[in-house]
Amino acid sequence: MTRSTPPAWSRTEFEAQLRERGRSYHIHHPFNVMLNTGKATPEQIRGWVANRFYYQIAIPVKDAAVMSNCPDREVRRGWIQRILDHDGFELGGVKDPGGIEAWLRLAEAVGLTREEVEDQRHVLPTLRFAVDAYVNFARRAPWQEAVCSSLTELFAPEIHKQRLATWPEHYRWIEPEGLSYFRNRVSQARRDVEQGLAITLDYFDTRPLQERALEILQFKLDILWTMNDAMALKYGVNS
Repeated sequence: MTRSTPPAWSRTEFEAQLRERGRSYHIHHPFNVMLNTGKATPEQIRGWVANRFYYQIAIPVKDAAVMSNCPDREVRRGWIQRILDHDGFELGGVKDPGGIEAWLRLAEAVGLTREEVEDQRHVLPTLRFAVDAYVNFARRAPWQEAVCSSLTELFAPEIHKQRLATWPEHYRWIEPEGLSYFRNRVSQARRDVEQGLAITLDYFDTRPLQERALEILQFKLDILWTMNDAMALKYGVNS
């Protein structure tokens, strides 16, 4: 006797299942909690900024991989904004230096030089491996699965708002202008979620596909958690 496949969740139920995975978001990781509660040393903050830069420069590469696999022009027209957000652009007299440049300004604000961040001398092997695994997934997976993996953005605005709320108070030695990356990403992440979530809810429309989507989202959450594990092991966690 074969077991029947359970019915698909409704769009509302499926979205609730996706959002439930926020329990595994790295906002709860001890290293991130330390950063956002003012317990981190300058060395720990600099280590975090230098290592996260490797993730920042991987994001537009990942997004280019999504676009390279996607035959849908309308999706590509929306998705390309993510690359512009990070790499920056100058079009028709409008100029935006982009998120990578904003991250380099954050690095300078916490006492790092551009050279030591851009040459990646501080990037930990485990963190590099985790980020590379994410980019490799985006290159090889069906584009809809790569889109689904981006849905950790569901939880990103809250982590950026935490940093904006707590860092100026706890780390007054950091130049306020250096926090512009977090301010920009609060609204950008919300916009990105709308597109990624709509695609995911449309494509993953059977229970097996929906369960696959949850596996993919968990994979990305594990990537972010592993990055924090690597930094915690290197720099320690202050209680």
